Amino acid sequence: MDEAIPSYALYGEGGARGLASFAHIETIAERSALHDWEIGVHRHDHFVQVLLVEEGHAEVTLDGVGEGLEGPGRVIVPAAAVHGFRFSEGTRGFVLTLSTDFSTRATGPADVLIRALARGGLASLSAAAATRAFWLARELLALQAQWQAHDPLFLALAEALIRTLAGESATDDAVARADKRLDRFRQLVELHYRQQRGLDFYADALGMTRRTLSRLTTAQLGCTPMAMIHGRVALEAHRLLRYTNATAAQVAGELGFDDPSYFSRFYQRITGRRPGEERRVS
Repeated sequence: MDEAIPSYALYGEGGARGLASFAHIETIAERSALHDWEIGVHRHDHFVQVLLVEEGHAEVTLDGVGEGLEGPGRVIVPAAAVHGFRFSEGTRGFVLTLSTDFSTRATGPADVLIRALARGGLASLSAAAATRAFWLARELLALQAQWQAHDPLFLALAEALIRTLAGESATDDAVARADKRLDRFRQLVELHYRQQRGLDFYADALGMTRRTLSRLTTAQLGCTPMAMIHGRVALEAHRLLRYTNATAAQVAGELGFDDPSYFSRFYQRITGRRPGEERRVS
């Protein structure tokens, strides 16, 4: 399908970078100052991006939702998420870009590293987390000039940075993450949402009954497991409808729907909008 929104490795440079073990860091000013402190809406199909705002202000658009962020704070942009930034002039901070295989550094499916990279989002940083995160970012920038593929020191520091950010958000998410099985369920949804798997598939993969899975998500997230699955499908459909030239029928096929009419009803039920309403006005 033809893309209506640009996809980059690094903003403005196209997507020809090697996909394996790629990592890059730069200051916010290095790229955004060339574009009047605005990075237009785009996405990275095979890369995760981490924005660290040390001082200043950023207006962040992430999957169609706009939000302001004051430094010190961070934004984690999962792969393929549509995003853009507008900074106040002189904003200080860093942008770290990592290929998606960076998540293989995780120790297991419940590792906070996987959760941080897959879920993303905005958050403020405490003084302690900010001190550590920006020290690591400066060390990474110093190593940037000597970058060699698979540099173990660079990648280790990048991992320490992500874990610092993930650990900082743990307090806010403590209830939702109390049961590691919920983290595994999220990961399974991310892996299989395009394949229209039924609830039995997820329950079996988790070694529990459908009823136990339902109790888990209802108690910790206030929704059913199918609501989580459908929400993820609807989010991807929104991205494809809003930011590509794909027809509703093409999006339906991409997301495992055999019947485009059923997909249209599904999308309206979940979002309250018909697929045709997501088209951007030229």
